[in-house]
Amino acid sequence: MISELIMDRDYDGLLEVARDFHGHICPYVALGMRASMIAMKELGVGRLDFRASVDESILAIVETNNCFTDGVQIATGCTFGNNSLIYLDLGKTALTLVKRGTWEGVRVYADGEELRKYYPPEAEELFDRVVKERKGSEEDAKRLSLLWEEIGRKMIRLPEKEFKIEHIKVPPVEPAPIFDNIRCSKCGELAMATRVIYISEKPFCLKCAGEKYYALIGRGIVEVKP
Repeated sequence: MISELIMDRDYDGLLEVARDFHGHICPYVALGMRASMIAMKELGVGRLDFRASVDESILAIVETNNCFTDGVQIATGCTFGNNSLIYLDLGKTALTLVKRGTWEGVRVYADGEELRKYYPPEAEELFDRVVKERKGSEEDAKRLSLLWEEIGRKMIRLPEKEFKIEHIKVPPVEPAPIFDNIRCSKCGELAMATRVIYISEKPFCLKCAGEKYYALIGRGIVEVKP
């Protein structure tokens, strides 16, 4: 179990979980796990179990939607699906872990520029070519994969001094409400009641009604227009 890997500080085992979950091992998925382990230790909590996930007793608040957040989900067990993961569209490599009820929190921030000292120059050059420019060869991609793993194994073992760690109070967050589903009168599909509008007293999902809605994509939260 992941909780046991964390307790045993089995970093290589955790990275293998990350490989399965995230698709590959990279610096920022490892960084997300390391930040999570620091936050859990500082807050005196473990990874979510059945009761904690049902009660949403521990919340993870992330400020970015990149690889870092997958590392947070792996290590803390807080996910979008169990309503224990909250996303703030701030574009910062930061995690706040908070206890529901007391609203005591620990925010852990990682400075990407400061951590570049752990990257060999070749890795950044390959990243630019393979990922940013989408022009790298198959050999470039294979080499980047090896270097990314190598750096990831450093990131998951980073000393706490490499992070900004703050104990904070977090404003209360309501528990996730349970909404009824309503069938759209056009497409016939069920939609959450809060995402249904009525036209001439008939229910329509936002898409069928031609209303705007929102999507989380690579650059953040964007408005989708009909």
